[in-house]
Parts: sequence; C-alpha cells; structure tokens
Amino acid sequence: MDRTTASITFFTTILICAVSSQARKEQDVDIYSFHINSTVTSRYAITVITSRVANRLNESKEIHFQVKIPKNAFISKFRMTIEGQTYDGVVKEKEAAQQQYSQAVSRGESAGMVSSVGRTLEEFKTSVTVAALSKVTFELTYEELLKRHLGKYELLVNAQPMQPVADFKIDVYIYESPGISFLEVKGGLNMKELTNAVTTTWSVKEAWVNFYPTREQQTKCDVCGENGLNGDLIIMYDVERPKPSGELQASNGYFVHYFAPTDIQRIPKNVVFVIDRSGSMSGKKIQQTREALLKILGDVAEDDYFGLITFDSQIDVWNPELLQATERNLKSAKDFVKKIKDRGATDINSAVLKGVDMIKRHQHEGSASILILLTDGAPNTGESNPTSIQANVREAIGGRFPLYCLGFGFDVNFEFLSKMALENNGQALRIYEDSDADLQLQGFYKTVAVPLLIDIHLNYTGAAHLTQTNFRYYYNGSEIVVAGQITDNNLESVQTEVIAVSKNSKVTYQDSVFSKQPEVVLPEHENSIQRLWAYLTVKQLLEKEMTLNGQEKEKVRGEALNLSLTYQFVTPLTSMVVTKPQGEDTQVADKPKEGEKANQRQRLLTSAKYKTQSRLRPSVTGRTQLSPKMTRIRASANRGSSLSHFASDYPVMSSSSVTRPRRPLSKARSMTLRDGSIGKVSYQVSEHLSLQNQLISVQVSRGKPSEVPLSTTLPTVSGGRFLISAHDQPKPLCYDLPVNSKLHLLMDPSSGFSMNGKLSSKGFKRIVLHYKTNHCLTLSTSNVHYSDGLNNVMFEWGKTSTKHEVDRLEIVSLAGQVRHTTPNRVLGISLILRNDEMDVTMGTVRVVFFRHKKDGERFLWPAVQQQPNNANMQGIFGKSNLQYKELHGSRIKIKDKEVTATWSTAKDYRRSSAPVLECWLVPFQFVLQGKLSDFTVSQL
Repeated sequence: MDRTTASITFFTTILICAVSSQARKEQDVDIYSFHINSTVTSRYAITVITSRVANRLNESKEIHFQVKIPKNAFISKFRMTIEGQTYDGVVKEKEAAQQQYSQAVSRGESAGMVSSVGRTLEEFKTSVTVAALSKVTFELTYEELLKRHLGKYELLVNAQPMQPVADFKIDVYIYESPGISFLEVKGGLNMKELTNAVTTTWSVKEAWVNFYPTREQQTKCDVCGENGLNGDLIIMYDVERPKPSGELQASNGYFVHYFAPTDIQRIPKNVVFVIDRSGSMSGKKIQQTREALLKILGDVAEDDYFGLITFDSQIDVWNPELLQATERNLKSAKDFVKKIKDRGATDINSAVLKGVDMIKRHQHEGSASILILLTDGAPNTGESNPTSIQANVREAIGGRFPLYCLGFGFDVNFEFLSKMALENNGQALRIYEDSDADLQLQGFYKTVAVPLLIDIHLNYTGAAHLTQTNFRYYYNGSEIVVAGQITDNNLESVQTEVIAVSKNSKVTYQDSVFSKQPEVVLPEHENSIQRLWAYLTVKQLLEKEMTLNGQEKEKVRGEALNLSLTYQFVTPLTSMVVTKPQGEDTQVADKPKEGEKANQRQRLLTSAKYKTQSRLRPSVTGRTQLSPKMTRIRASANRGSSLSHFASDYPVMSSSSVTRPRRPLSKARSMTLRDGSIGKVSYQVSEHLSLQNQLISVQVSRGKPSEVPLSTTLPTVSGGRFLISAHDQPKPLCYDLPVNSKLHLLMDPSSGFSMNGKLSSKGFKRIVLHYKTNHCLTLSTSNVHYSDGLNNVMFEWGKTSTKHEVDRLEIVSLAGQVRHTTPNRVLGISLILRNDEMDVTMGTVRVVFFRHKKDGERFLWPAVQQQPNNANMQGIFGKSNLQYKELHGSRIKIKDKEVTATWSTAKDYRRSSAPVLECWLVPFQFVLQGKLSDFTVSQL
C-alpha cells in the first residue's frame, strides 16, 4: 500500500485536517486560524480580526500580518501574543509617538503600518520574527459608525489572509432594536463558488451572516489564488422606521438619535453644475464626464431648475438663467454637454463665483439650492491662491446653500476642495479614474437628488456635549445622527424636538426615551453608545478643525486629540505605538490622509511599509512553550475537490424570558485526544441550499409584538422544535416533534453520509454520523468518538491532552512538531474543536455541534453549515427551497395549502449565547410534507 507523510502540530485549537500531499507542500509559515468577528449594535460596528500563525521551520522566520480595513474606521486596539507574552499597542499623540520611535526610524527599521488602498480601504501591515517551531497571534480591532447611503447601511469586511486557511471564519452579528427591514449580502466573497460558504439568518431585530469557506474553496474562486482569498463581503441592510421622529436610544449616561423621516414630499431643487474642461481633463476624463452629465440630466425632476457652467481660463454658460427641467430644456442642455471639449487652464475661482451668482439671482420660493463643482486639478489661472478662493466662495455663498466638490483623480488638491466644501455646508468626494467614473458621478448625484427638509435643528433637554445639531438639508435615503451626554441625572427620560422646513410648511417632531432603562446590548459592548458618541465627535471635530485658523483651530484640535487618546482611536492626530522588550524594534501606526500616495508617505516618518522584528527563543527543553489550553493536530493525505457551506440547521430552545442577544463567537479550549487514527473520506463539491433548518426545544411560548395578530394560544410543548428560515423572510417557520424520537436528521446517498440523533427533553444526548462503509463519528455530552473500523480517536470535552500512539500515527500533547507515517488513505474529514463546539466536515457535508448546559444538564445541538444542493437529500435537514407566504389572519400558505399559525419565541442554540428567535408555529406535517415515521430510524 502506498504511504504518505502525516504532519502533526499542536496549537490553539485541536484541528484534524486532511489535505493532499500532492496538491500542497507543507507551508513554512502556516496561518492555521483566521477569524473576523464583527458586531453591529445600532449601526455602530466593532470588528476584531484574529490571525494565528505558526513557524514550521527549524529556524527563525519573519511572519507578516496584513489586513485591510474601511477608511472610515478608527483602529482602537492592536495586540501581539508571542511566546506567552502579550504586547498591546498604546495610542499616543503623534508627536510623542514620533519621539519614541525616532531611534528605530533613524536605523530605517520601522515606520507607519497603515496606508490607503483603493477607494474604501486602508491597509494595516506589521511583521515579527518568530523562533523555530513557534507561533504568534495577531489581534486588530477597529470601530466605525455605519453611514446610511441611498436607503441602506453597508458593512464592508475584507478578507486577505495571504494563504488558504483551514480554520477560516467570518461571523457578523447585527442587532437593531427597531427591526431590520431588509438584508442582502454582496461582494466578491459571495459569488459563484463561494456562495455556498455564506449563510444568512434573519429574525426581525437580529441577523447573522457567516462565511465559512473550505481550504479548497479559498483557492478555486474568482477572488482566490495560491495566496488564498482576496475579496470583500458586503452586508447591506436597513431598519424599520415606525416613528417619523426617529429612533432615540439611551445607555450609561449617553444617548443617540437617528433621524430619517420618509413620508415627506420632496422639495424642488435649484442645481448648478460647474464643470472643469481644462486641458488636464482630456481623453477619458472628459468623455466620462459628458456621459455622466447626460445621464444625470435624464434624472433631473421636472419641477427642478438647473444650470450648466463649463470653465478653463474662460467661463461659458449653457444659459444665463436657471431653467426648469422641461423636455425641451433638457434636450438643449444635453446638446450643450455633448459639445464640451477640453482646453486651457483652470480658473476655479471665477467659475464657482459665477455659479453662486446664478443661484442667488434665480432662487425660487420653496426650493433647495445646490452648487456642484467637478475639477481634476489645482487653480492655475485668475485667482490661484487656495486660501483666497476659499474666502471668496465663503463670502459669496454666505451659508445660503451647500457646495459639493468632486475631485477627479489624484492630481487634484483634495485638501483645498475639502475645506472649501466644509466651509459651505457641503462635502468633498474623490472620483477615481477608472472605467466606472461616470457611475461614481451619477451615484453622488443620487445622494443629493431628493431634498426632503431644509434648516433642520435638533434640540435635547438635560443633555450636553452634543455632536452637530444643525443641518442645512436632509436628503432622501440618508440619515441624521446626533449623540450626546446626559447631564441631568434627575431626568427620567431624554426628550428631543426636531424643527425643520418641508416643502409646504414648518414641521416639528418630538420624542423621548427613558434614560434609566438602557437598550439591551451585548455585555462586551454595553458602552457602544458612548463609543459611538466619541467616534462621531472626533470625526466632526476633525472636519471643523480643517475650516478654522489660529487659537480656534488649536482648541478644536486639542478636543479631538483628548478624545482620541481617551478612547484609544488611531486618528490623524494620534499614532499607535507597540513597544517590545528592550533591544527590539518599536512599531507605529498612523492614519493616512485621503488620497495620500504610498511614495509620499515613505518620505514621512509614517511610511506605508515598515519592518519590525521580535525574536522568540525556545525553552530550555528545546521546545517553544505554548499555553496549556492550546492544542492542534494536523494530518496530511489525499484530498479531492472543494467542500461548500450550507445554511445551518440550528437548534434552539424556547424560554418565557428573553435572553440578551449575543454574537456567535468561539474561544479556544483544550480537549482530551485519545486512541486514534484518521479514516477514509473524499472531498466532493457541494452546492448551497437556500433554506436553514434549525432545531429548537421549547417549553413555553410567548406572544408576538402587537403588529402581528395572534391566532390561537400556543400550548405548552414538551419536545423538540425545528425551525426553517427562507432567505427572503425575516419570520421563520417552526414545528414541534416529540421527545425520545430517533430522528433521521440528514442523509446524502451520493456520498454515503448520514446523521441521526435521539431527541431528549432538553436536546440531543447522542448524535451519530456515518460516512461511507466504515467511518463513524459518535457525539455524546461527555466525549466524541471517531472510528474508521481499524483505529479510534476519542475527544473528551474540557480535559487536558494525553499521549497515545496507534498504527504508527503519533499524537503528542507537548508543544512542537512531530512527523510520522501512516497508511495512505483518501481523507476528507476535518474536525475543529474550540470550547464547547466541534466543527465537522465529512465529504460534502459540514456540521457544527454545540454542547450547551441548562438546569445543570448537558445537551448537544447540530447546526448544518453546508450540504449538497440536490433533490436526493433526505432527512429533516434535507428539506430545501421551502417558500411560504403570509396571508391575512395569521394564515401561512405553502404551495397550494394553507394553515393557521401561532406566533412564538424560542432560544436559538445554534449560537453559543442562545439568543431568542421568533417564529410562526405550524404543524410539522405542513412543513415536512410527510408523516413522523418518514423521519425516524430504528437505530442511530
């Protein structure tokens, strides 16, 4: 029999991963775990990236950590754990940080770790030299307030671990107290081969998005390669808005107010476009500008008035007056646009003042005026001093309407445009020179196309240290956010009053929220509103500082700096310093300016690339010391094609009391490894199912919120409750099955996989998985046993590891690396254990098992993450593509059948924290379309 090499190494999690000896050479530097966990609580996102890396060599090796984060985010924590020692980054004033690492800089050994990458991301880099057979853990945390854009929020998560990773996970949890109105996942990580790796669960106020690609999937997708994944996962969502006054929340002495009314008539616009046609706009720039303007003119509303100005060293206007957007006027304007040609110099001063004058002379009652400048360069004729131009424009506009500045490309003086826009209640936006530049221009216009309110003033009682409370315009699809500190502790509630001007009249909105009863949030993020306030305050102070001079500028700068230091934010005023033991290099991370090029940063102390080293030394025994809780096993053999992920079949349990929603996180913990070898399994390609089956045990029911009518009172259930969620439905269906049933959970006849379990009053006490003819995995509440007919492996939950040797495969509980040989078997089994959780892959099926405890009793719950999408799948979790429709009177329709449903709640045990889910309870025959005997077995 042929033989192949098996490599076994122990790290933070126990991992048995079968790989092909022909397909991949053992990595010298192995990223064995890469996790991204993002929690969004009321639009405020905190994301943690954790990478665990091992040096497999018998010599020291430099290990790199390189990730991308959103430009709008602030880094708030960086930590490296090496050789049992933790090194935390400390945020300091930039000048102080520069002094601290000036000696290292003079040697050319360290510089800044953050640089701009593309339109929306910044890149964080660091490296550390790790001793032979040792490891390092990197942990980076960043925070951001999600901004509503065109009616939705977007959370962008980038994944680029730099190599395929066996234990790769992205877990996103969203909690929005008003309710989530829609949810969609896009991006390069949710396309083609990778769609099966994405699972989405949505339950009124909460949503979970999980991305669990296999190692094979990380090399065979459009955004994959030899270096693994390199793409984005974009989660888009919006919230319910039951009150026009907005959403007001208070917690721990701070409040936040989200204001985004929708049922308002649009206000007609007076809009003037000031377009640069200088020589630098030649070629593709001017072509894309013409194309964008033609499409924008097609979107101008009929009751809007508009004007067009083109400029180089000379100013030309389409019409000296603003004209209504009639069909005839739009045709004339489009003819004018088609004839725009590049030429001459750049007289920004005269062009913008011409646009201001045009709006001032032709304003219409009950309308909103907007001035939009598009340029690709710096002023070089006429008045060319940026400060003088800014003063001229500020005086001319006089706060009457906003100025938006669009900077085309990187030759433009973006800082000049930003200050000029901010001084006039607008903003600057960079248009990137790319094939979609015209779409970028159109996208900007859509954000300002529909004004709904003018002169918005927000007032709050008993509060201070408020963020911005006065806004010139409110546009459809956007959101006004105000946060502050509650200063009057005697107040039982925070009250707000919003005064604004709509199309026809002055409007007032009022609301209040109890300040002594905070919103339910995750324990680790109970201060999220306070941090949101700090984040938003710093952002606005930095914008304000840009428009000021002298003592006022220094005062605002000082306020922003103090908050940045207090909350450990890496901002343009601070740097994060990671100082290691004496004799080793210092690292510093700065936040780059918008549009700053890498070669510009290399001339500064905060260069975009840097090098830092920290050497790990082996212990006196010759092995690197590892934490006693950290153990990993890795075996190498033949592998086949990729595995895919499936929307999980998750168990949940009902409760009469609502538990606090928790993010689905996992932590490393040791388990006993006993007798063992690894069996024969082949990888196969599987497809994604659109349905999620979730197992729930329920004892008590609860009523649904008032907006959904109840049909009947839900009887007390003693048994298991299963839940099915369609991707386009926030309200899942659920049904009950009796206790002590031996359930046929899942079977894939094509691969020889089956999973059965016996249901008890609290959950499963025993679950058995069979694969092909001789592979069996048995899970109980005390241990996990794997057998291939010849050898056995035993895992005991929560115990320390022991040493055992079976069939020439050596399993060692000590740190280090051991190589041995074992018979060549086609392996496709992956077991990843962390805490009370086991992640099992057998062929084309992946299941995560959770061990829970209730009333002192342990029980198991399976969560199917992926399975092949074919009609031959059998079992309770094999049901797929189920769609239902809500009818009047709490009626549910599936295909041509209807049934009366009851609204209930249950704890979701597919997550370690067991959050409460709400569901429509229906008879199991209605969902399964069969009898109970069709889904039971005589033996497991």
